[in-house]
Amino acid sequence: PYALGHPSPIIFPSTTTTEPTAGFGAAVPNPFLPISMQRLMNVESSIIKIFIFKDDIRIFETTKIRRISLMLDVQIKEITKDDNPQIESVIRSVFIELNLPLKGTAYEDPETAAMYEAYDRPQSIYFVVKSNGEILGGAGIQPLKSHSQAVCELQKMYVLTKIRGCGIGQKLMDCCLDAARSFGFKKCYLETIPALHSAVDLYRRNDFLELQAPLVATGHHNCGVWMIKDLL
Repeated sequence: PYALGHPSPIIFPSTTTTEPTAGFGAAVPNPFLPISMQRLMNVESSIIKIFIFKDDIRIFETTKIRRISLMLDVQIKEITKDDNPQIESVIRSVFIELNLPLKGTAYEDPETAAMYEAYDRPQSIYFVVKSNGEILGGAGIQPLKSHSQAVCELQKMYVLTKIRGCGIGQKLMDCCLDAARSFGFKKCYLETIPALHSAVDLYRRNDFLELQAPLVATGHHNCGVWMIKDLL
């Protein structure tokens, strides 16, 4: 999941080995690494995954070193018209990857193919996550159709596998909620698919509360989770 578009890496499970019944024990050098690298990578009580892309060695995970999410030059910015093909591809690929229902979801929304135009209107905004020209995800805010002007909807929040679990989803949501407040909305509504457990957990951590039924008929009949949050 950390390949970031590179060919499949060579993975060394650990830089050291230890006796499993002797606590952390004495570190035994990994014979696959040169002595200089063994010394460099000698992190106590850690199991380090080393990913090698050509000559580039990066440490992505240890018990003491947090997974590095911003090794990329990641930016969150408003969508442009040129971003339409890439963000459409991101949204559709997430549905295929996770085997999500295509009918009655954002997959078949006409606006998915023209996101810039869909959000180029009052009290609406769509943000994309970009790294080195590649779009890795996005999310947006629009007024909730056929409802009070005080309520907006968090829409089409999808990110690719390579940046999930890195905190970027939270930053993306923060941008959307800050924009919603600046537009004068008092509440934020969302609908999502029950199978997206990590997304639901993220919404709960941000004080979204579950509803027993949708606020309005959005056409997303396969989105069986409805949530709302006060923006005050």
